[in-house]
Amino acid sequence: MITRNEALAIVKEHVKNQNLVKHMLAVEAAMAAYAKKYGEDEDRWRVAGLLHDFDWEIHPSLEKHPQDGSKILKEKGVDDDLIRTILSHAQHTGVPREKKIDQALFACDEITGLIVATTLVRPDKKLASVEVESVKKKFKQPAFAAGVKREEVEAGARDLGVDLWAEHVPTVLKAMQEIASDLGL
Repeated sequence: MITRNEALAIVKEHVKNQNLVKHMLAVEAAMAAYAKKYGEDEDRWRVAGLLHDFDWEIHPSLEKHPQDGSKILKEKGVDDDLIRTILSHAQHTGVPREKKIDQALFACDEITGLIVATTLVRPDKKLASVEVESVKKKFKQPAFAAGVKREEVEAGARDLGVDLWAEHVPTVLKAMQEIASDLGL
């Protein structure tokens, strides 16, 4: 099993954009929260969150990400099951989300972007002052953070078996608030 430090080294090797690094850290934190909730291997779930977009800068298209990145992960010693989980987070790969870790990764990916965008329009730009209701209001505005795929956010929570507003957003928001300094928010 690849360690978090090894995964972080892969990220540092392939990712220069600090906002992309912060996105992966946010997803990692959310994944850790869900691993704890479900009694799963927190380290493994963290690594999935940390590595899921590591190849976006080198493969910034749906034709290549994360498929071509999976080959790099294989060379770095990442096991096939974790690679399959990473492939499953992208709808276009057709890799089914069969396990809780797969479902959680998909569910946590898009929502972190909406939470960050909501934070950045706050006067203090601090995660600590963001509330679930603020995220919900912004979610209902299609022009706000237009790149966030609302249907994937809803499908992710549904497939994970959690209520989007009563459980999912509060879980992810709290996880992100706990690492706010790492996220610069």
